[in-house]
This record gives sequence, structure tokens and C-alpha cells, in this order.
Amino acid sequence: MTLLDSFAARPAAVVADGVLAHLGDPLREQRDLARGSAVALLGDRAVIEVSGEDRLSWLDSVTSQSVARLRAGDSTELLVLDPQGRVEHAAGVLEDGASVWLIADAEDAPGLSTWLGRMVFRSRVTVTPRPDLELLGFFSGGDAEPVVRGAAASPNGTPLVWSDPWVAVQTGGHQYSAADAHPAAAYAWRVAIVGADAEASALDEVAVAGVLAAEALRVAAWRPRWTTEVDERSLPHEADWIRSAVHLNKGCYRGQETVAKVHNLGHPPRRLAALHLDGSDAVLPEPGAPVFAGESEVGSITSVARHYEDGPIALAILSRRAPTGDLTVRVDDVEISAAQQVIVPADAGAVADVPRLTRLSRRPEGQDPRKA
Repeated sequence: MTLLDSFAARPAAVVADGVLAHLGDPLREQRDLARGSAVALLGDRAVIEVSGEDRLSWLDSVTSQSVARLRAGDSTELLVLDPQGRVEHAAGVLEDGASVWLIADAEDAPGLSTWLGRMVFRSRVTVTPRPDLELLGFFSGGDAEPVVRGAAASPNGTPLVWSDPWVAVQTGGHQYSAADAHPAAAYAWRVAIVGADAEASALDEVAVAGVLAAEALRVAAWRPRWTTEVDERSLPHEADWIRSAVHLNKGCYRGQETVAKVHNLGHPPRRLAALHLDGSDAVLPEPGAPVFAGESEVGSITSVARHYEDGPIALAILSRRAPTGDLTVRVDDVEISAAQQVIVPADAGAVADVPRLTRLSRRPEGQDPRKA
């Protein structure tokens, strides 16, 4: 019996597309998950194992993150960028001393695995999708943690529990958000990799939450995700992803030139914002719903949830020139008022202190050297 089979047998469990969505009360499940007393079965994620003695130096050379010196038990996050610096793939990273374990969105995992396999060449690396493994998400510090850690696989002596780096700006990263109290500071999210032979009975005493609860807490923490916040135009700067997934001082990798240019000299063309939606109409927009400032369309919803404290909330990707005031979201003939909280400001980037040179036509005339 798989963990999904076991959890789906609990009262009021709802499974959609092979994923445990909720168990009848998503708001209560959020509370349990947030205080660390519940686990969420993350059927919408997948695991890729990267083994071989060159695994760390090789991953370091082809991705945005500095991973060459990871030690057993270390966690981080990486992006794969295209030559223009746009996000192609994203994954959590966990080193256990013998393998690197990548945690990716299920829709992204096949493409990421294939791309990594093509990049091996002569490196001593093996890339292996691991559909036999399951993932349990939880928050650190609660009653669920010791139970889930005990159930985590440890094929090389290190329990496979990934710590989400979004909780703080990582070494080599940079935060564009100017929020006095960033909600990520309380986002002590962990993901345990569990083997197919794990005893479901070991988790019988732990409350279970669905992925809807996990998603609501992610949205409240402004945490970007490949499935929702990435499209064909996405730059890491736009979602403030440089704070956790990009090392600005590491060696060359694909897309680095654009990352450096936008960060030091330019501005990302779009910016992520948090929206607090008016819930009086009981209408919750779907991802992709257009966002308007007056009659001008300025962006679209990427993620949306009902939060147990904040009510209807969303993340939206907006034009850099979108105003910072209140906006509206349109769903068919309904307009939903949206109070905006800026995550990435319009002036993000251009951090290099480059002196402005006076134009030649405006410089004071000097002495003619022929008359000196």
C-alpha cells in the first residue's frame, strides 16, 4: 500500500488527478500544517537522483547555484536558465554524501531529467528519475517533525530531508523586496523523501493535510514555484528568486550574462506582487485571470488560495510599469478588488554604482590644445 492509498482511506479525503487535494477542511489543515502538527503528501512533486563523483562540480557548472562544496545534509535550490537568462527548470537540492537529490515539480521533472542527461557528456555522473520515492512536506518545530524524519529514506546514512532555503537570503543571493517583515522568515518548510517501503502505520498518529493547504501557505510566504510562476518569459529577478536560487558571484553558467546585466545595470520587465482579494463575492479567480489597473491590463494571476487567516490571496506577475496601488481581477463579468503588496519593486536591479558621464555635447569647452 502506498502512502497515497493510506492517506486516501482517511475520512473525507479527496484525491484529484492522483494528488491528495484535501481531507474535507482545508483551512483546518492549514492551521495544523503551519504549527507543525501535520504532514502533506506532495504528489505534485517528483525526485531525481544525481550520482557519481563529479555530481557537485558538474551541477555547479550547468545551473545557477553554487553547489560544488555542499556537504552531506546540506540543502539549497537551483535554476536551469536558457542562454537569455529565462527560467527553464527549477529544483530543490539535497546532498547526502553520495548522491544529490533534486526535488522538482512533477510537470517539470521529465524535462529537467532529460536536459540534465544531455549535459553529462564525459562527466562521471548518472541522472536517474526516482518515481518509486514519495514526498512529505511539513513545517519544522512541531510534533510531526520527529515522526517524518524517522520515516525519511537514508540510503547513504543521511536522512533525506530537504530544508527550503526560501526562509532567508542565501549566500550569493540578493533580495529585491523591501518589506520590513518578509513572510518567508516564518516559512520553515521541509520535504522528506520517503521510500516505497515506508511503513504508513508509522504516520498513523500524525494529522494529514492536502496540497491545497500547502499551496496556501506557500502563496502567503510569496514563494515562487515553477508550475505557477514560470512562463516562457520568466527571469529569476521578476519573482525575487535570486534570494534563494541564484549565486551572483559563482563562475560561468548558461544565462549568467543576462542575470548579471539585469541585476547590475537594468530592471526586470515584470515584477511579482501579492494580492489580497475581496472575498465578498465568494469568487476565487483561476491562475491566468487578468489583472487590471483601471481599464489597462497590467498582468495576470499566477497562484491563488484561501488562507486560514488572510482570506483570499494571490500572487500575480505584473508589468514593471503597473501602478503600486489597488488593482482589480476580472473573472468573466465579475470584478474583484485586489489590494496590492509589492514584492519586487519597479526599480529592482541596477545595483551597480556606475557613474553617470556628462554627455559630450554638454561638457564645458576646454582649451584648444593648438593654442596652448
